[in-house]
Amino acid sequence: MFTLGTELPGALGRTGTISTPHGDISTPAFIPVGTRATVKAVLPEQMSDLGAQALLANAYHLYLQPGADIVDEAGGLGEFMNWRGPTFTDSGGFQVLSLGAGFKKTLSMDAHSVQADDVIAEGKDRLATVDDDGVTFKSHLDGSMHRFTPEVSMQIQHQLGADIMFAFDELTTLMNSYDYQVSSLARTQAWAERCVKEHQRLSELRAEKPAQALFGVVQGAQHEDLRRRAARGLVGLDFDGYGIGGAIEKENLGTIVRWVCEELQVDKPRHLLGISEPDDLFTAVENGADTFDCVSPSRVARSSRVYAMTGRYNLLVAASRRDFGPIDAECDCYTCAHYSKAYLHHLFKTKEYIAATLCTIHNERFTVRLVDDMRRHIDAGTFADFRDDFLARFYG
Repeated sequence: MFTLGTELPGALGRTGTISTPHGDISTPAFIPVGTRATVKAVLPEQMSDLGAQALLANAYHLYLQPGADIVDEAGGLGEFMNWRGPTFTDSGGFQVLSLGAGFKKTLSMDAHSVQADDVIAEGKDRLATVDDDGVTFKSHLDGSMHRFTPEVSMQIQHQLGADIMFAFDELTTLMNSYDYQVSSLARTQAWAERCVKEHQRLSELRAEKPAQALFGVVQGAQHEDLRRRAARGLVGLDFDGYGIGGAIEKENLGTIVRWVCEELQVDKPRHLLGISEPDDLFTAVENGADTFDCVSPSRVARSSRVYAMTGRYNLLVAASRRDFGPIDAECDCYTCAHYSKAYLHHLFKTKEYIAATLCTIHNERFTVRLVDDMRRHIDAGTFADFRDDFLARFYG
């Protein structure tokens, strides 16, 4: 499934190719997120035009609406959303547990908060309860009760039919105590074993369907012993690849990715969940991550925030009102070729829907191209110079 390419001298970064039934993915690669089988405000065809090699959808959301059985009946995720390339689905564990704890899209990144076994956002009610068998949770849509187990997650993801899917894991926050992280890690390992068994059963049962790869998810928060232990435990199950998950302090991102990648097989792909800021992408690539997904490029685009070679800025500032240049003069996207900051400023001010479309096209293209450029510079032996020049301009 994974073919190793060029290795980065003195680091764990590398290029490679992930082969799937719906095409190859050249790595490193950024995988845009289409949570509900759509990247918000953008057509799948546009995502292909801007260079996206694959898209990731969310099992939790598609289970609730329209239902995994409907996606299966449609011919699988790609057919359902008219996307012809490779697809990923996450297990639903992040949404079940983060929404259940009231954190919505993000978890606390402050490891210096009071440590506790039971973490809940201030002013929120617990909507998910974890036990050794699985998670019982309340739908954020209508309050109905549901239960995910490793077997249920595998059944949903097989119906969704993505080329790459993830084992069901327990997501913890940095506020959880060390003792809770230890018990959670044991639970996630047991769930991983159950996922492998159910995946094998369903693969045989649905042998007429395209083959699906299963990635294990490495948890362990900011603790080196737990991250390494988790990685070694999953290696013993011989997954097709691995996800690196959980809340991570930004300043420790590279260290944690390195701990994990040092324990994983060289010939298996590694996906870092939920990362898209340029400095984080460079750090993760250097330390061995191959693919990444994050909703941030499309989410911030919908609130008028855009990326350029000189940094991220907000189009709603007064300076954009009479600025007839593009978002980024060096960008090759459709938006930058045809539309000015003044026009986009006007669209946001008047709350026109097309504003989100045009800025999402730009932000996704910017992020996809950035990681594509990293891949080319690794192959050319110029990654370090490219990194230093880019980061100096973007954050300078």
